[in-house]
Amino acid sequence: MVSLATAMGIGRFVYTPLLPALMTGTGLTVSQAGWIASANFVGYLLGAILGGGGWAHGKERAIALISLLASSLLAAAMGLSHDFLVFVIIRFAAGLASAFCLVFTTTIVFARLAQANRMDLQSVVFSGVGLGIALSSVLTGIVYFEEARWQTGWFASGVLSLVGTLIVFLLLAPTAKTIGAGSRELPLPKSRPFWAMTLAYGFFGAGYVVTATFLIAIVRVGDGGAQMEAGVWLVTGIAAFLSLHVWKAAVASIGLVMAFAVACVIESLGVMASVLIPGMVGAIVGGALLGGTFVVITAYGLAAGRMSAPDAPRKALAVMTAAFGIGQVIAPIAAGYLADWTGGFLVPSIGAALLLLVSAATAVGFGSESRAHRT
Repeated sequence: MVSLATAMGIGRFVYTPLLPALMTGTGLTVSQAGWIASANFVGYLLGAILGGGGWAHGKERAIALISLLASSLLAAAMGLSHDFLVFVIIRFAAGLASAFCLVFTTTIVFARLAQANRMDLQSVVFSGVGLGIALSSVLTGIVYFEEARWQTGWFASGVLSLVGTLIVFLLLAPTAKTIGAGSRELPLPKSRPFWAMTLAYGFFGAGYVVTATFLIAIVRVGDGGAQMEAGVWLVTGIAAFLSLHVWKAAVASIGLVMAFAVACVIESLGVMASVLIPGMVGAIVGGALLGGTFVVITAYGLAAGRMSAPDAPRKALAVMTAAFGIGQVIAPIAAGYLADWTGGFLVPSIGAALLLLVSAATAVGFGSESRAHRT
């Protein structure tokens, strides 16, 4: 949980609450902000692909810890420059680090959970993303309240991430690298359920990322003020932290795949609420529905995919994360240009909502085999 809070909740998503100040302080356009976000997702995509290779066999713990340390240092490094190209390079490297952390930490932890017959604790692991988002919102709120320079937010994020890295170093025992490392994974199955879920996961990656990247920029366009920006992101983080626990009953009733699909539909409503409901109500509703669904969709999508590839769990995780990454790479760039051309976020948000509905439809067509999956 701490690992994902650090590498994902802060390392990846702190960009959202810090983006408005970054744009104001450096003069970045929305399209440039989209390129920087996409650079992070390109790194995430590359990390996911590399993470599925056999080169890391037996080195999972070391790579996870090094990746966490790199994520911390790269967050702080964002405050050292005003140059667009430097931002692109830093966020690319940060994306690589966050993907490595996700792939290798969850490989270790899920293997331990399987041995202990406690796979129900997966929700605790993934709730770390929401915890990191909530912590980053508090951090950025303090920075804005103190009227500090935009660089301070990045430096503080780096320090907070270092604390998380230390905690993971102390908790992730050295013997963890032997868990699940006794034999190399088999090839991925030629399974319609697995590849259908991978496709749905890719559509989700493109659909959720527009609001996840630009939500606080949307708040700033509406003159909500710095405290409201931090407040909306705090709502997003708290909703994300609680979401997997709230959704447990639904999954027990309808299964992983249907829960994935329903959450995609609900998230699409949140995407549209953020741009259609006037004032701060729209931003708060959008943030709450984003936080209440995107971690759920991530966790249940990956879990359903892993169940369809039980003999190659790390490869399945890597391939699905890669599909997710492709969607993330394309969407922020397109959304940034559309926002610049149209003068607002309505058009890119409509496109994002439609992609989420396509993801839901693809998941529902996953097949009867998957509907038996329960957590």
